[in-house]
Amino acid sequence: YNQVFIADNIKEVIPEFLLVLKGVIDCPDLPLNVSRSALQNDGFVKKISEYITKKVADKLTGMCKTKREDYEKYWDDINPFVKFGCIKDDKFKERVKDAILFKDLEDKYLSFSQLIEVSTKEKDEKDEAKEKTIISYVTDPIVQSQYINMYKEENKTAVLLTHNIDGPFISHLEGANKEVIFKRIDSAISDEFKSNEEIKEEEKEKLIKFFKEALANDKLDVKVESLKNENTASMITVSEESRRMMEMMKAYNMYGMMPTDESLVLNINNKVVKAIANKEENPVDLCKQVYYLALMAHRQLSPEELTNFINQTNKLLLDIM
Repeated sequence: YNQVFIADNIKEVIPEFLLVLKGVIDCPDLPLNVSRSALQNDGFVKKISEYITKKVADKLTGMCKTKREDYEKYWDDINPFVKFGCIKDDKFKERVKDAILFKDLEDKYLSFSQLIEVSTKEKDEKDEAKEKTIISYVTDPIVQSQYINMYKEENKTAVLLTHNIDGPFISHLEGANKEVIFKRIDSAISDEFKSNEEIKEEEKEKLIKFFKEALANDKLDVKVESLKNENTASMITVSEESRRMMEMMKAYNMYGMMPTDESLVLNINNKVVKAIANKEENPVDLCKQVYYLALMAHRQLSPEELTNFINQTNKLLLDIM
């Protein structure tokens, strides 16, 4: 204030999502002889805050347009702050919307409008939400590698959303864009990944019966599909709605109320699954092994599940010897 140092941090002047900024504000018009609450509600302070937000948004948008390669190098580091700003400030979101990027599985960056365009072209018309454009996303490239490989084989687009802010951010985008819905790639198996081979009803019923008996779980949701990739024996899927509900309950420490909505998908084109379907008696150990392998490809096993998997593997190896 008139070249006199007043404070090193006044949160009313700098929006919370821009606190990563470094610099100096020299201003002769700040009311310094008032309380903090009065400063917060001062019209001039709000103008300073809005001006700083506008300048940052304009800088980001301009750099994205004129120096795209340089901007992409910074994006992975700055995107949590930009996304947080979009959630907190609608004016900032409106100014910076063209500078929001999404990285796909090939490490290419797409704007939101480009992503919608690509996803619309790939839209599965048989999907239950076909009136909406579904954008597939990945939260953990290592854990979800099995699903990523399927997407790459079919040249399907999915984007990486690995930061904690991405969950609230995509919910915010869905609220502002009613024609768009985000779904994690392990939430369902769309028709693009399925072959036209007919599934025999007796095989389907036998597989469902065998796996429910082997896992001693009558409530287990078992689905039998004919997938193009014959190397995939089984997969676990969790609907997007259920998974988001589980994440919300986890955030509020409501672990006891978390629903288990995992579905076991069996690929009838896989030789192991086909062999199980042709058995007269239930190959319990083999069913358990197929289930645990699907579980491992979906998420980290709990201590109890890991112990069961190790014991099950040892038992199968002894049977082979």
